[in-house]
Amino acid sequence: QVQLVESGGGLVQAGGSLRLFCEASGRAFSSYAMGMGWFRQAAGKEREFVAAIIWSGSSTYYADSVKGRFTISRDNAKNTVYLQMNSLKPEDTAVYYCAARPGRTVYIVRNDYGYWGQGTQVTVSS
Repeated sequence: QVQLVESGGGLVQAGGSLRLFCEASGRAFSSYAMGMGWFRQAAGKEREFVAAIIWSGSSTYYADSVKGRFTISRDNAKNTVYLQMNSLKPEDTAVYYCAARPGRTVYIVRNDYGYWGQGTQVTVSS
C-alpha cells in the first residue's frame, strides 16, 4: 500500500506563487520505483493532468496550460514530491491531487495511477 498526503494549498492572488507538497509512505513506495504525478479538479469539471515525474526525477512532463509556470520535483530521500506554482491565474483554482504508481517512466493519464491523496485546495483570486 501507498499513502499520499498533500499540503501547501491556500488562497493566493493572481500572479503569486504556492508550493505544494506530497509526502508518501508505505511499504510499496519504499519497495518499487514509483512514478508520481499531480492532477487537479476544478468545481464541476473533470480531473485533469498537471505534471508528472519519473521515479529518478530525471524526466518530467507538463500540461500545456502550466508549462513554464509550474515545476515538479522530488526528493526520494524524503519520499516527497513538490509542485512549485508560479504566476498563478484564477483558472488554476482547483483541488490538487498527488498520485503514484509503480513504474519506470512518466505517466500522464489519470487511469495509469492507482494511488491518490486526499487533495489540497488552491484558490487564486483575481
